[in-house]
Amino acid sequence: MFDKTVTLQPYADMSVHMEGFEVVSAQLGGDECVYVLLVNRIPKRIRGMHVPSALKETYTYKVLVIEDNYMEAVVIEGQHFNYHYVQPLRNKLLLVGARCTYYGLDRYDLNAKVCDYKGETVREFMLGDGIQSVQVTEKGTIWTSYFDEGVFGNNGWNHPIGAQGLLAWDEHGNKIYEDHTSNIADCYALNVVNEQEIWFYFYTDFLLGRISGGPGQAKVTYMNPNISGSAGFCTDGYHFLFDGGYGKHETFILKRNESPGSLSAGHKIHFLNEQAEPLKPHTRDFRENRVLFSEGNYLYRVAIEELV
Repeated sequence: MFDKTVTLQPYADMSVHMEGFEVVSAQLGGDECVYVLLVNRIPKRIRGMHVPSALKETYTYKVLVIEDNYMEAVVIEGQHFNYHYVQPLRNKLLLVGARCTYYGLDRYDLNAKVCDYKGETVREFMLGDGIQSVQVTEKGTIWTSYFDEGVFGNNGWNHPIGAQGLLAWDEHGNKIYEDHTSNIADCYALNVVNEQEIWFYFYTDFLLGRISGGPGQAKVTYMNPNISGSAGFCTDGYHFLFDGGYGKHETFILKRNESPGSLSAGHKIHFLNEQAEPLKPHTRDFRENRVLFSEGNYLYRVAIEELV
């Protein structure tokens, strides 16, 4: 396995919008735009460990919508919830919090908020606790994957919403699919290519799953990428770029689908920033054939075809 070094140039400079704000996440949308979630201050963890869902103080979020050289900021003020993800939902914005508490007697957090581009709330609904990833298709199908606490239950959930590890919802929060084929204890990575093609990578088997046919006629197939603990991947259908896995998250591995259900050993890729220094991203997001990094005030984006 040989090594390759790739130098990336900034895709976007967020400096003008960063004063008084911090990056929560930066995600690729199914509409080819980039969506960055900012908050005026990162909520503190409870006892240094637990991520809270509802917040006692009010927070201001800002969503940056970026398309090529155009950048729009949507400010969402007076919020009492801890949001972690943002995606386009039709002509609106979907904010989702990773944690969702069940209080008993059918009382629970509504951890999904749909906003318009004026920052006003349109509706809210519940997507369950322990959300690892959120990706939305152009048609408005919401895919959510869950880490172990969302699968086995925490935060008051004796019957967790994410027990199957991977679900799909319509734009109003009605469940339209859950995976009953895979044995998911923790869905490490999700890549929603389009309405008909969804990839996911999960523990305990460290298999790469592919859903074809969409939520209504889902067919699930698997292959073994021979990587343990990868935190994300992107694909053009033939090539696969993986996060390196346990203890190697700063390294990436590019593999090929040489035969049905079998990937090549691949080669390592190391990313540098424009100053030829190792890229140390604050956030990363994998979608379709691309990966998006945020480091400081800059965003970096690279597609698989630039690496082969």
